Amino acid sequence: MRNVASGFARSRSGSIMPLFFLCTVPLITVAGFAVDYTSAVQIRSNQQQALDAAILSITTMDTASTLPQRQQVLQDTFLANGGQGTATLNSFVAGTTATATTARATASFAMPTVFMTIARIDTVPIAVASAVSKPPSLVQANFKVTGASGWWNKTMTLYGTQLGATVAKPLMTIDYTYGKTGDPKGYGTTTTSVLTTDSTGKTVTTVAQKQVCTVGNNPPAGVTLKQDASGTKYYCVDTMYPANGAGASIDVSQMGGLYMQMYVPSGKPQYLTTNDPTTSNRLYIDGVEVPTGQKVDIFSAVPCNQSSNQAWEDGGSPVPAPVSNADFFYTVSGKCDFNQRPSNTALTQ
Repeated sequence: MRNVASGFARSRSGSIMPLFFLCTVPLITVAGFAVDYTSAVQIRSNQQQALDAAILSITTMDTASTLPQRQQVLQDTFLANGGQGTATLNSFVAGTTATATTARATASFAMPTVFMTIARIDTVPIAVASAVSKPPSLVQANFKVTGASGWWNKTMTLYGTQLGATVAKPLMTIDYTYGKTGDPKGYGTTTTSVLTTDSTGKTVTTVAQKQVCTVGNNPPAGVTLKQDASGTKYYCVDTMYPANGAGASIDVSQMGGLYMQMYVPSGKPQYLTTNDPTTSNRLYIDGVEVPTGQKVDIFSAVPCNQSSNQAWEDGGSPVPAPVSNADFFYTVSGKCDFNQRPSNTALTQ
């Protein structure tokens, strides 16, 4: 046999095609394996993206949803985003007012091969995993006016865009009317109202607080006499609705976006909004003026389970300026819990 092989190698006659074919078989096999491997890498990337989208989608479902319902939505969303095979919800823990919602999922798919069948490898298993964490976020905001002044009438409005909607609607108004007392700072009446929609689509206005500030030295019993930077003495009388109320309580659990607007008919500009980087610097948060050119995220500006002191300058004075120069003062606090907003959900795997 050795002599035959040696003679075949020394021979200068006949065809070399059989030898060429024998040499190219390994090359073709390697190239084919590379094609299948490239396909597997691409499919795995698609699988991961589809599973990420699917697990994010189940964190926005109602808290009453069952695990089988979440599993079905996970699978349907996975397939809708180009996933192949089966997605499995391995765990889901609903969050509370203090803990985050967490979920883990995996997906598997047996990718059919083309060239690897030469080596009797008909499929390649592809598996991906995803995990998310969704911290509790603002579901209720409470506003209470602590003082308003100025010679200009003005209205502050909280707008919210409901999940799935594109147009914002007013949720609360704080109206200030100047009392025309002639004092340097200006004092008047401030009315805070909650705006809701009834079954017919009509807007219902419910007054939550009325504050009347008067210049003078003789406040009613139990009311504190104050003095402003101009030396004017004044006092403010609050009437709450109901009498033991804490101010305007706004349900924002179904809102995907929030912003505040100050409308000053006599001002230039007339509209100051937190989502306009050219006018948001009229807002103060805990004594600090919002930097020029910055949009304010109201979901972050309203703290969970604690109060924040905020204020607005109505445009009558230039900014930057000390917070004492502002015209609208109020406290705001929030209640945080599970919500259906997707924006604060983070992939952890």
